[in-house]
Amino acid sequence: MKKTLFFLLIILIYQGGIFAQGSTALVRGTVTDNSGMPIPGVNVIEKGTDNGTVTNFDGQFSIDVPTDAYLQFSFIGYATVEFPVDGRANLDVEMAPDASALNEIVVVGYGTQKKSDLTGSVSSVSTDELNQYPAIDATQALQGRAPGVSVTSSNGEPGAAARIRIRGGTSINASSDPLYVVDGFAGATPPQPGDIASIEVLKDASATAIYGSRGANGVVLVTTKRGSSGKTQIELNTSYSFQEVGNRLDMLNGEQFAEYINEVYQNDGSSNIPFENPSSYGQGTDWQNEIFRSGKLQNYQLSASGGMENMRFYTSLNYFGQEGVVINSEYERISGLLNLSFDINENIRAGAKMLVTRTERDGIRTQESSGGTADAGVIGAALKFEPTQGIFDENGNYTISQIGDPHDNPIAVARERENNTINDLFQGNSFVEIDLLNDFQFRTSLGVQINNSRNGNYVPTTLVAGRNTGGSGSIASGKYTNAITENYLTYSKEFNEIHSFNLMGGYSYQAYRAESWTASNRQFISDGFSFWNLGGGSNFQSPSSALNEWALSSFYGRINYSLMDRYLLTFTGRNDGSSRFGANNKWAFFPSGAFAWNIGRESFMENWDDLSQFKIRTSYGVTGNTEIGSYQSLARFSPTLAVIGGNQVNAVRPTAVANQNLSWESTQQTNIGLDIGFWNNRLNFTADYYYKLTEDLLYSVPLPQYSGYSSSLQNVGSLENKGWEFALNTINWDGDFSWRTDFNISFNRNEIISLPGGEIRYSNVPAHLLGPESQLLREGEVVGAFYGRIFDGIYQEGDDFSAEPDKVPGDVKFVDINNDGTVNGEDRTIIGNPHPDFVYGFNNDFAYKNFDLTVFIQGSEGNDMMNFTRMELDWMAGKSNATTDALNRWTPNNTSTDIPRASGSHSPQVSTRFVEDGSYVRLKNIVLGYNLPESTSEMLKINNLRLYVSAQNVFTITDYTGYDPEVSYQDSNRNIGLDYASYPNIKSITCGLDISF
Repeated sequence: MKKTLFFLLIILIYQGGIFAQGSTALVRGTVTDNSGMPIPGVNVIEKGTDNGTVTNFDGQFSIDVPTDAYLQFSFIGYATVEFPVDGRANLDVEMAPDASALNEIVVVGYGTQKKSDLTGSVSSVSTDELNQYPAIDATQALQGRAPGVSVTSSNGEPGAAARIRIRGGTSINASSDPLYVVDGFAGATPPQPGDIASIEVLKDASATAIYGSRGANGVVLVTTKRGSSGKTQIELNTSYSFQEVGNRLDMLNGEQFAEYINEVYQNDGSSNIPFENPSSYGQGTDWQNEIFRSGKLQNYQLSASGGMENMRFYTSLNYFGQEGVVINSEYERISGLLNLSFDINENIRAGAKMLVTRTERDGIRTQESSGGTADAGVIGAALKFEPTQGIFDENGNYTISQIGDPHDNPIAVARERENNTINDLFQGNSFVEIDLLNDFQFRTSLGVQINNSRNGNYVPTTLVAGRNTGGSGSIASGKYTNAITENYLTYSKEFNEIHSFNLMGGYSYQAYRAESWTASNRQFISDGFSFWNLGGGSNFQSPSSALNEWALSSFYGRINYSLMDRYLLTFTGRNDGSSRFGANNKWAFFPSGAFAWNIGRESFMENWDDLSQFKIRTSYGVTGNTEIGSYQSLARFSPTLAVIGGNQVNAVRPTAVANQNLSWESTQQTNIGLDIGFWNNRLNFTADYYYKLTEDLLYSVPLPQYSGYSSSLQNVGSLENKGWEFALNTINWDGDFSWRTDFNISFNRNEIISLPGGEIRYSNVPAHLLGPESQLLREGEVVGAFYGRIFDGIYQEGDDFSAEPDKVPGDVKFVDINNDGTVNGEDRTIIGNPHPDFVYGFNNDFAYKNFDLTVFIQGSEGNDMMNFTRMELDWMAGKSNATTDALNRWTPNNTSTDIPRASGSHSPQVSTRFVEDGSYVRLKNIVLGYNLPESTSEMLKINNLRLYVSAQNVFTITDYTGYDPEVSYQDSNRNIGLDYASYPNIKSITCGLDISF
């Protein structure tokens, strides 16, 4: 794959150098901004005449002019430029943003619009913002950049993707992930950030309803970089990061741990004291030091762009490699991107985009296994394992925990367990665009995505789990195919210089197919086979395979109308038919309407010289959510085994009841927005208020036992999200020294309006702790509220023990909430809210001559965290190591404390004792760069050279006692704010070089 992409790059560079020449009266070219993104809608006029044209969607134009003519290029938000033709057949133009209006052109669904003409709520993020620090994907780089967009970072775990929520989670059981659209391919995978020209986040229904049944969670539009005719441009971007763990937990050392365990046995009345001489253990083994290392991250990208008279290209090769801060955790990605566009003739254009990616992930194991055993992964084992033992015993074998359930030491888990995942992705998208008559344009496209994955897992006999099974190996593979065709016609027309129409209508069809299979075996004759010779085991496990298919057929349309550039109307509708839903609800219509008033362009505002923009927006619409998996509306059977006549036979049993009325969740959204600019747009302020009501929630309703089924998936319940978003962009200083500021802040409130039964309790306590319910869904409350007891300190001598007669001095005391004189399961209540009051981002860009400095701060305020890590370590039952808080545990001589006595009689209880404030403010990124002076660049025959050094996650201000407040033990809508053995926050120093020629 690498060789093929390399030779293709060389060929394209060679062709670009040979064919970028010629002379004719027909002048062609492409107009781009200073990031290389094409600008549609630019007026191209032969100076002094009425002869002119407008650039198309790809920023391309063609015009017949005399060879000695001058061409003027003008567009709102950009400085007008003028160039002589001088007999040239190709003329590519770069337009610089006017200081009075930045980022005026934005991508919307199935087209583009001037920002001043937007009626919906759209946030844009530029390529410069996306590439300020190395990120595994564009989602991670969005954090703190757009109001209303909440991103939970992966915190440095190699290969882990970030989670994004746009204006809150709209569902309880279905996915709340946004729809990604890459160059018009809905559901595609975005390329790595270096290949992206811009990202637009569509937030309100006016912007997202064009995607109908998949627009409820917002839409992320990704536009990749493109080439332009002319000299081939080569760019090399490299960076190298040094990474360290940002925070560590203070754990008991060897002596302290031995004293703690001895005290547990003494308090429980045992005469068998495990450690005769605690002081002999000294500091013991610091398991965090053993598993953590200095990590590194490398990112290299070589790209080329250019073209000839009728062909333009952009191509790149990228390598991203990370060695995690946990030993034996690694991730690699190799990717190649190719964008081609052609002018077949004056009226027909075509293009193709291809992305090829291979990723490999090794040794990532930081969470407990799905089987619910005591295996908490590498990090959990490092925190739990006793410091009184070393890595190996006297026989050279890995040590095994002697306290609590037997489990492996963390070095054994990190080194011995094999967990390797490889993904191969091909993604291609081609289009043909035809100009029909004067005002019509037809575009058809075909996209295909093929993703092959393989995961191999082997647990050798050197580990406890493998020793019990004689070694355990498995391979799981899958092939996933996604195909889509889009066909739409656009009509644009202006009448009498005051009426402007843009009508778009089209049809889309998308089909998805997933094939998967798994095989496993046990009792291997040798661990040397790993998972590559499953036939080497003697205890075959049941294999499995599955096929999953769905299809989506859609008709859609949009009307944009502008009167005198002041009164703007948008109407959007999409009719979707999905195979996933019941026979009675296969189709649904999703409409939206929006109105905007450019007050600043009214005649009565002419004397307001300081006011450069003043627009009010309002919209209402309905969008949907189809993300429930396939076949959920059908009656389903599952295979089973039965015994007939003493013989085992295959059989089937019913496992799901049919629901022919099953339909999608629908979200009604109202948005009111305000855009204001002052002093020639040196200061821009945007405010939005939104209200989202999601109804017909997809929810599994319990069924009576006599029915023979456990539950039925139905459309019941509703929830709402409402909030405010504010963004402020300022040019504080302009000149040799410049200073620009971007600030955004978002407030979202989440509430369950209706729910079957009114309340549902459930548990996410790590399985081996056998804890009670930890969370709650209740009408009138947030999704995923923490549920448990209220901690009321420690029982002391002389206290009243009647409410909890089994307790003794030194035990935990809980509040008798219902005042019935007894503390039991009825004395539990909501004890925490995992949703933040607000999230924000604050960025400052400074520049002086050839130096630039960026300082980016990001944070979250008001969210609670459930610290399951501390719950396991500090419940003081002697089942594992503990934090140094245990040194302040209750004893008869130390009663002024909130840490209970050491005793195996304690049980893990979800309570306010383990609920913490997860608010934080973080210096996310700081970058210092130097650009080589233009005179030096010309002497060296290069276009530009930039050196920079940056630091990521420089410091974090928080009261949270875990590794990091920005973690997610479980990743679903109703399971947020949970921390258990999570990957720590990573601090990085990055050195980089960008050079183009």
